[in-house]
Amino acid sequence: MKVVILCGGQGTRMREETEFKPKPLVDIGGRPILWHIMKLYSHYGHRDFVLALGYKGQMIKEYFLNYEAMNNNFTINLANRRLMTFHDNLREDWNVTLVDTGNETNTGGRIKRVESFIEDEDFFCTYGDGVSNLDLDQLYKFHKGHGRIATLTGLHPVSKYGVFQHAENNLVTGFKEKPRMDDLVSGGFFVFNRRIFDYLHDNSVLETEPLERLTQERQLAVHVHDGFWQSMDTYKDALTLNELWASGRSDWKVWNE
Repeated sequence: MKVVILCGGQGTRMREETEFKPKPLVDIGGRPILWHIMKLYSHYGHRDFVLALGYKGQMIKEYFLNYEAMNNNFTINLANRRLMTFHDNLREDWNVTLVDTGNETNTGGRIKRVESFIEDEDFFCTYGDGVSNLDLDQLYKFHKGHGRIATLTGLHPVSKYGVFQHAENNLVTGFKEKPRMDDLVSGGFFVFNRRIFDYLHDNSVLETEPLERLTQERQLAVHVHDGFWQSMDTYKDALTLNELWASGRSDWKVWNE
């Protein structure tokens, strides 16, 4: 089953990194966050990727064109560059289609522009900046079970702020440091039926009119995930993910080396 990954945003909230590279290539533990996302899908047997490129997309193309050389030790004969021996075995059984969908295209438009590369009835879709330990088998089983056009993954986010309680006399009665919120947010892990393309145009914003229309038509269901999820919206988020990886608390690493 195809996996569409939206890799075209400019990442304006983390210019410390994205001034020089696209956000999906920002390193987490020495590998681009895009690699971590693809490892999650391939762990569940989904190895056919369509990357919707935009801002600095040529750098993502270069990453995959040079993947073996950049991730392995090798010996090369400079007289004939085709004679190359790799001394490691870091290879991925992935099919990766890289599609230039425009620098300024919105999310729905990017999905619409890769329509010709999607042959199956259903496909996964996600953003190139979030990691999770989501069980993709359960997600797809849920999607097939309800029979609607679209499934999004809902999560209970952790508040960025500590909260406190108080009594009627205005005395503080307790504190909670960054509690888990009761509301749900979209975690960005979708399953779509091909009928989603009827809801998209060349530059639509997925998160507004298309999803709102699906909601009105009762064609959008939510799969609630209570496990780990972290988006990389800011430079601080990137530092947090790197700290988790370095300390061995990378809960999104469900695959074996």
